Amino acid sequence: MAKLTLDTLRKLREEQQKTMVMRDPSNKDTQIIVGMGTCGIAAGAKDVFNAILEVLEAKNITHVLVTQTGCMGLCHSEPTVEVIVPGMPVVIYGNVKRDIAKQIVQEHVIEKKLLDNHICDKPAMDIIRK
Repeated sequence: MAKLTLDTLRKLREEQQKTMVMRDPSNKDTQIIVGMGTCGIAAGAKDVFNAILEVLEAKNITHVLVTQTGCMGLCHSEPTVEVIVPGMPVVIYGNVKRDIAKQIVQEHVIEKKLLDNHICDKPAMDIIRK
């Protein structure tokens, strides 16, 4: 096994700190929660989680808290992603793949539009303001 240099360790630390900033709840008003129970992981939730982090980092979006949770009880719709944006209903998206994860960031988080074709759970219509 090759020895690690101080520069290699510093670079690794810097990369990991960028990832940890996404998980720091300070100054975050939006939340994305990826279902990472065994059912979610088996369906590809790790790839979805990484895709979300990649898009947020590429767009330099820092107001979004990205976390993971266990099974949301929607195993038939894994991978699942819950999105909480101020002024919008809390939504759970199902059958999320890498491309849909990127759409969630762009359309739901940035443009404030729901991705109707992938909503697995949303509040009753009587509590959504028009």
